[in-house]
Amino acid sequence: MTTPKTATPAINEPRTGGTKPAAGSTSGTTTLKDSSGADSQPATRGKTSIADGVVEKIAGMAAREVSGVYALGGGLARTLGAVRERVPGGRPNVTSGVKVEVGERQTAIDLDIVVEYGVPITDVAADIRENVIAAVERMTGLEVVEVNIAVIDVHLPFDEEDNDDEARVQ
Repeated sequence: MTTPKTATPAINEPRTGGTKPAAGSTSGTTTLKDSSGADSQPATRGKTSIADGVVEKIAGMAAREVSGVYALGGGLARTLGAVRERVPGGRPNVTSGVKVEVGERQTAIDLDIVVEYGVPITDVAADIRENVIAAVERMTGLEVVEVNIAVIDVHLPFDEEDNDDEARVQ
């Protein structure tokens, strides 16, 4: 006597026990998912992580866009940045004066800024906070819990360096 063979469902077809389970029963149908997660939304397939450097660049660019900000970073960082910009192919360091802490859903940002002489510092700080928070939250989806601003210097009009290099070199 031969035993009847039962058909095995295809990978994407649901397996059934042959009969519907009674109401309140824990046994029943099981849906198999293929490895692509076809039953889940595309946005929930996987994890996105954002590096600290990404948030630093976004915050640095957003802070520099605010009127009244002369520079970011301390004296040494600004000096090294000026040297870097003069090297052929060199780019400005947008992360100078920016420190961040990035978690899974939140970030905190610390900025060291130099303001132009004559601008209201509290207004500049408020504008920086608004611009940085908007840019970081829009681009990364992270919640910005705080933006701490340290005004480390005021740029005076007579602090401009004389560009005698152009006059000496022909």
